[in-house]
This record gives sequence, C-alpha cells and structure tokens, in this order.
Amino acid sequence: MENRLLATVNGIEITERDIQETLTRFPKERQEYMHSEEGKKQLLEQVISFELINCYASENGMKEDQEYKIQLEKLKKEILIQATIKKILSEVTVTDDEVQKYYEANQETFKNEESITAKHILVDSFEQALTVLQSIKDGMVFEEAALKYSSCPSKEKGGDLGNFTRGRMVPEFEKAAFQLEVGVVSEPVKTQFGYHLIKVEGKGEASVKAFEEVKTTIKKELLNERQGFKYMQFVEGLKAKYKVEVK
Repeated sequence: MENRLLATVNGIEITERDIQETLTRFPKERQEYMHSEEGKKQLLEQVISFELINCYASENGMKEDQEYKIQLEKLKKEILIQATIKKILSEVTVTDDEVQKYYEANQETFKNEESITAKHILVDSFEQALTVLQSIKDGMVFEEAALKYSSCPSKEKGGDLGNFTRGRMVPEFEKAAFQLEVGVVSEPVKTQFGYHLIKVEGKGEASVKAFEEVKTTIKKELLNERQGFKYMQFVEGLKAKYKVEVK
C-alpha cells in the first residue's frame, strides 16, 4: 500500500499508514464505518486533533508533569511484561504431525451426529390426524396439508422443521422420525402437543469430520494448551528465583 501523505501538523507528517494503525485500535464493529469516506475523514480529523494536543503538551512542559510520569512508568511496565510474555510463548510450537496424531487418537471428539431433515403436521386428535393422512394418500401435497390443517407455526413453511439431531425433539417424535424412511409419511404420532404426521426429507449419517475440516481448530487448541502450561511453568520458575511474600 502506498504510504500517502494526508496532512501535516506543525511539521509532523500524517500518512495513510498512520491512519491504518489508528484504525486497528477501534472495535471491529466500528472499523467497517471507518473504512467509508466519511469515516476516513473523521478519523483523519481525530489524528490531527491528537497531534495538535501533542504539540501543545510538548510546548507546555507536560512531560515534566508528575501524573504523566507515573502513567508513563505504568505503561512502560505493562508493555515490557506483554513483550516478555509474547517472547516466551512464541517459543511454543505445534507441528502438523502432532495435530494429525491428536486427530487420530480423538476421533470421537470430531463426530458429526446423525441428523434428519423433516416436516410435520400437528393436529389435536387422532381422528383428525387420520383424516389428514388419508387426504395425503389421496394425492394432497404434504406441504399444502400442513398449511391447511397444522396448528404449528411451521405450517407457513409447509411444516418444515429444518435439520436436527437426536435430543432436540420430544422422545416420541424423535423415535418415530429417526425410524422413518425418506419420503414416507408416518402414521399419527402422539406427543404432549397433540398428534403429528411426520415426513422425513433427508438423512445425515453419523460420521467423523475430515482432518482438513478440523486441523486449524486442533492446532489452535493444542497451542493454547501448551502456551498456558508454558506460562505457568515460567512463572513458577520465577517464584523460585525471586522472593514473593503474600500478606
């Protein structure tokens, strides 16, 4: 990126790179606006304001102010600590081979659960459910029957319940749904909500996620775990070296 000169304040240059560095300090939700033309103008004005205040502070001896010196020392200490931690943790690594071995040893962790995509029609009585089922057998489209007869809000979407895994529905509904073949409409199924006619649109078998799908996540988790251990180990070593008194 070209480091274009945007403004000067008392001889101090403000460049495109200065603006970009300032932008990184904003929350991510604000950065999108700051990338707009209006946002960039506001940001430039803010940076100019800061430089003006810096000029004023330098000319009026603010560097000798006691509060400034106290805050500066605190900031220097914080930066030094963070830089040291960063250096110590940068020594921790995780190889691709280690990630592969972890994946192979923990495949239960990376399972895709069995799932189904289903639609249903909910009515109040067994007799009503049988009547609706007969209408479907006689040629009425399931989605039309759902819109006409179902008392569930899902009727507006043809009874569509989307994709779900075990444990998401009441037991009676789940048992019937997972036993159904794709495209078959169930007999009436009673639950605490009433009587359901269920139609399964698709099934997803239980499977293990591919290595490439989870590789980055595994590596990040292993790295975080090792860095946490490294940090505690490092601090414990310092406790043995420097005197600590807790009162």
